[in-house]
Amino acid sequence: MSRVVDASVACKWFFAEDLSDAARTMAEAETSLLAPDLILVECANVAWQRVRTGAVPLAQAEALLAALPRWFDTLTPAGELYEQAFRVAHGLGHPVYDCLYLALAEREDTSLVTADEALVRRVADSRWRHRVESLGTA
Repeated sequence: MSRVVDASVACKWFFAEDLSDAARTMAEAETSLLAPDLILVECANVAWQRVRTGAVPLAQAEALLAALPRWFDTLTPAGELYEQAFRVAHGLGHPVYDCLYLALAEREDTSLVTADEALVRRVADSRWRHRVESLGTA
């Protein structure tokens, strides 16, 4: 089984947050984890914010960045997804960068696991509702 995960889940693998245990358990149970390559940039930004505020040391953030790509079986170039992501964003009224993950899930005929509850609520009454799982219930 494969699943797409977004940065809200991937960051929980490295930083102690609510649902970190659920994120790690899900990652260890999956046979194939997928994401757009944008996830690397999004997680790097979270790591930078954590270092900037003193929440984590620089060495921990650098270790995250070195390890992150190895957690994925496939990192799909965003350039392959942006047009469909735009269409999804237009349909949902939600930012394109979040919809890259949903576009990948749609293309791969799988689901997106997210801890982004705003996205979960946004898709609840849409044609993409079956593509999105909340980490809290995955």
